[in-house]
Amino acid sequence: MAGVPALLPLLLALAQAGVVGAAGSVRLAGGLTLGGLFPVHARGAAGRACGQLKKEQGVHRLEAMLYALDRVNADPELLPGVRLGARLLDTCSRDTYALEQALSFVQALIRGRDGEEAAVRCPGGVPPLRTAPPERVVAVVGASASSVSIMVANVLRLFAIPQISYASTAPELSDSTRYDFFSRVVPPDSYQAQAMVDIVRALGWNYVSTLASEGNYGESGVEAFVQISREAGGVCIAQSIKIPREPKPGEFNKVIKRLMETPNARGIIIFANEDDIRRVLEAARQANLTGHFLWVGSDSWGAKISPVLNLEDVAVGAITILPKRASIDGFDQYFMTRSLENNRRNIWFAEFWEENFNCKLTSSGTQSDDSTRKCTGESCPGWVLRVERERWEARLGTWGPGTLPLGIPRTGEERIGRDSAYEQEGKVQFVIDAVYAIAHALHSMHQALCPGHTGLCPAMEPTDGRTLLQYIRAVRFNGEWEPEPLCFGTPCPRLQSPGSEELVCDPFCLDLSEGHTQLFAPLQRVEALQWSGDAREVPESQCSLPCGPGERKKMVKGVPCCWHCEACDGYRFQVDEFTCEACPGHMRPTRNHTGCRPTPVVRLSWSSPWAAPPLLLAVLGIMATTTVVATFMRHNNTPIVRASGRELSYVLLTGIFLIYAITFLMVAEPGAAVCATRRLFLGLGTSLSYSALLTKTNRIYRIFEQGKRSVTPPPFISPTSQLVITFSLTSVQVVGVLAWLGAQPPHSVIDYEEQRTVDPEQARGVLKCDMSDLSLIGCLGYSLLLMVTCTVYAIKARGVPETFNEAKPIGFTMYTTCIIWLAFVPIFFGTAQSAEKIYIQTTTLTVSLSLSASVSLGMLYVPKTYVILFHPEQNVQKRKRSLKTTSTVAAPPKGEDTEAPSSK
Repeated sequence: MAGVPALLPLLLALAQAGVVGAAGSVRLAGGLTLGGLFPVHARGAAGRACGQLKKEQGVHRLEAMLYALDRVNADPELLPGVRLGARLLDTCSRDTYALEQALSFVQALIRGRDGEEAAVRCPGGVPPLRTAPPERVVAVVGASASSVSIMVANVLRLFAIPQISYASTAPELSDSTRYDFFSRVVPPDSYQAQAMVDIVRALGWNYVSTLASEGNYGESGVEAFVQISREAGGVCIAQSIKIPREPKPGEFNKVIKRLMETPNARGIIIFANEDDIRRVLEAARQANLTGHFLWVGSDSWGAKISPVLNLEDVAVGAITILPKRASIDGFDQYFMTRSLENNRRNIWFAEFWEENFNCKLTSSGTQSDDSTRKCTGESCPGWVLRVERERWEARLGTWGPGTLPLGIPRTGEERIGRDSAYEQEGKVQFVIDAVYAIAHALHSMHQALCPGHTGLCPAMEPTDGRTLLQYIRAVRFNGEWEPEPLCFGTPCPRLQSPGSEELVCDPFCLDLSEGHTQLFAPLQRVEALQWSGDAREVPESQCSLPCGPGERKKMVKGVPCCWHCEACDGYRFQVDEFTCEACPGHMRPTRNHTGCRPTPVVRLSWSSPWAAPPLLLAVLGIMATTTVVATFMRHNNTPIVRASGRELSYVLLTGIFLIYAITFLMVAEPGAAVCATRRLFLGLGTSLSYSALLTKTNRIYRIFEQGKRSVTPPPFISPTSQLVITFSLTSVQVVGVLAWLGAQPPHSVIDYEEQRTVDPEQARGVLKCDMSDLSLIGCLGYSLLLMVTCTVYAIKARGVPETFNEAKPIGFTMYTTCIIWLAFVPIFFGTAQSAEKIYIQTTTLTVSLSLSASVSLGMLYVPKTYVILFHPEQNVQKRKRSLKTTSTVAAPPKGEDTEAPSSK
């Protein structure tokens, strides 16, 4: 306060300028005067201080203070002998203008501090203008906007004038070191910011934008919301937009365009004054975005009608915040009975009447145009009053001098609530609370300073602001609308959180609830909320939609509420919302990739379509081979059988039989015994067959080559020698297989990689023997070597005499067999990556083996069997060849039969 004397001349000059420029005030005479600051008008545009009338936020609240003063002054128990007066001013929703108006509250104090008018000197020695002394304001009710309260509080504290706000909620005002004379009867924005965060989370939103009017109220409210949402987690701010204090034309259209830069953030947290709220809604409608935005408004929106009047379609679904309050029935009765006749003390009531009933009063001297109807409440003939009195007496039986002044509207005039919509403004109760808090504080102060004294005593003339502040902080009273006691300051035992000793009330806030969680009515029955388009489901306001089953969140850097959904594709499954992992090798993911399941195991079964052709060929081959063997054995000593080389023929037919039999082993269910048998017999039949053919082809070739040089037969062409050679060649295969069985015992395995297809649904584990493709070919490699060698000798033996017809069938057999195996190799290895590999390769292998066996059987033995069975006359010994013919052929060894020459 040391700097106050230096500021007094400046404040006095400003106060005088403010009084001169004031747009008027409501004055009530009284022993003690209370100041009041109300936003009766909106902020003006184009250089004007004041704009449009605020019916609810301005007139309702101002009338609430008048109503409260009437109640206090009519209460004989409260301040007996002391009448409270008032000086009510219009702030025009502008902090600078409100400061000018509020300076009138300190005029009396400034003059009192200066002591004499002589202290005020005018230029040229002109004496100062003498005016009626201003009222001494002992306390101020107001203001509404936090920015206005902050501006006014800085002045009032200089003159120790207590101030109680009914609507300022900025957390900044809770700083008792800066605003020590400021109190309020509403919770700070930190509480409604917490409530907004709870609402956003209850609705399942995690991505919202904030919109604030420039100033302490909007900016601090949004700051509190952002801080609380950050601490709570799960809510991200898409954009934080500030509406300028003096918006330029088109400013609100730019605001809507900026909000649409993040269209997924449909939830809009709005801390703005009602004028800005209305213009934002208008801009949203102009942009054809009705129903897109989901508004969550602060208490400045609350339950007011004015922000959404004629904009209801844009505001459908809006959730607004109001402190816990009660509707004052007495005020409703009071206000609905106000008329132009009984409410002349309110200088703005005539303007309210015109605005409320959309009519024009002509008694003010203005001319009513044809487009606006004339208000009917500006005159009342005497007969109307008599008729009304008769009706009143007939209904109630009484007519007293106080009846009509209590507000019976006269017939013929408009009536609030009947001819116009009416709903009590949300802060009415708090205005009344503020008045009663000051009244009870003054009452306690009067009892302490003026005991037994009716009216004011010298101790309260003038009233000391600091002393009054102490009584305000200690006030405790019961209101008719709140049965439990209301109190200021700490401790506040009623406001403790359950199970906690921490006090959650604001030290300078008259809270009406028992705990932080009860400051605002909890959001219950979310499903009962009504949204735009009559939708029953809560609209979404999320940066990213929740990922579906089997999808992980890939977070966007720096924005914890935004992510991209990445599918856990292939053989991966979702471990948690952020991680995908591959299933173990023996498992595959579920259909929705949320877990793993065993991979089905398959094998080539007897009933498989892939097994039918090989089995059919094998059965037919075995039957044909058995027929040939039986025929040969029955006609063992006939010329054809003897000429075919009986010993090698039986060995060859045994090999052919084993080739056909291997098909059944390849189809059988893999096991240790089956796998061992497969290894042994897979190459045994072919090696035995090709060993016999190689031995026979080599014998023929050596006989005719030796005959060209000498009549001496070549060695090792006897049947015994031929068998020894054949079994020696075959033993190589047997020894190799036995060594393999000893080194790596056979067993069955389940191969999960063989049919690990791109689509996990098609993946199968294959039950098979532990034989790779290369080991399988290696098992047949020796037989293929014998086949190639035999083919070479068949080519060399192609020049034997035409009458010796054994070489040519062998040659054709080997040529055809080579073609079969040349076709087998690309088919076998070309299907290595196929999902049907187990079926194709097994079928290809068994069919190729059966075909090669069938070629040998068909080329070498079927014709002979046909002759033996159907043309026995040809199965006889031929006559001796001529000497000339036989002299060129080496004689076969003793005991060996030769092929009879073909007859021509």
